[in-house]
Amino acid sequence: MIEHRVVHVNGIRLHIAEEGEGPLVVLLHGFPESWRSWRHQFGPLVEAGYRVVAPDQRGYGRSDHPADVAAYSILHLVGDVVGLIRELGEEKAYVVGHDWGAPVAWHTALLRPDLVLGVAGLSVPPPFRGRQPPLVAMEKAFGGRFYWNYFNRPGVADAEFGRDPRTALRKFIYWASGDVPGEIRQPLVDPERGWLAAMPDPGTLPGWFTESDLDALTESFSEGFTGALDWYRNLDRNWELTAPWAGAVVTSPALYVYGDRDPVAAFPGTPELIRKLPDRMPGLLRPPLELTGCGHWTQQERPAEVSAALVDFFRSCPRGA
Repeated sequence: MIEHRVVHVNGIRLHIAEEGEGPLVVLLHGFPESWRSWRHQFGPLVEAGYRVVAPDQRGYGRSDHPADVAAYSILHLVGDVVGLIRELGEEKAYVVGHDWGAPVAWHTALLRPDLVLGVAGLSVPPPFRGRQPPLVAMEKAFGGRFYWNYFNRPGVADAEFGRDPRTALRKFIYWASGDVPGEIRQPLVDPERGWLAAMPDPGTLPGWFTESDLDALTESFSEGFTGALDWYRNLDRNWELTAPWAGAVVTSPALYVYGDRDPVAAFPGTPELIRKLPDRMPGLLRPPLELTGCGHWTQQERPAEVSAALVDFFRSCPRGA
């Protein structure tokens, strides 16, 4: 049975869900989600012999929501994972992330490979630091209409999502799923109308995401969206902070999984990066796993395939890594 508690790490309180015994697996969710995005993975991973822990990351759910925007830098987020592993009494862990959780997982492996038995990223591929800050790059490429730039405007997306959180989350989850028909387009936002106005509102939710799931997700944002959005407001700061690791690559045993209908996999330059990963990632134990027909919510849309891939990956990692 999944148990819940609060732990103190890195100067904040993190709510965690945990179950099982064995080598530690840390599961890191993305935006706009919570620990529950991994609800389907607990059973299979515990049955396979692992101790599974999924936190609400800082700014989310029942964990602390620091007021300072700078408190959501990649160094703070990696620090939370490092502190969590230590607080749980472990020396090493498998670290898995989806969406924003993936950069946190990848950077944990990049900055603290001594703590990582293996690292897996879903949707977002490993970090290769570009030549210019990402918000600056997207501002130039799309005239400020890329959703990162929209999220970077203080208070704007916070208010749009906060007016009717349940509707906002319903539309957002559906928009990025593999169930939406038609071609995948870049996530551009009309600065006057906002983003949600252009998103379809499904009459019924996809079969993999129930009304109860939506209720629980909505409840997790009872304190608003600002903490979660502050992660995006650190994109350029993260680029500056990671300058010492320019040119460095993740060397820990690694797995990358993505859906072929995931908008993130279609971001500018990302398809090319995915094709080159086997040559650029020394720790990649197998070619990137592409899930046909799957959208952005990888472990929820394809729970059985993702769980099986994770178990196979963990078992293939050298325990002394």
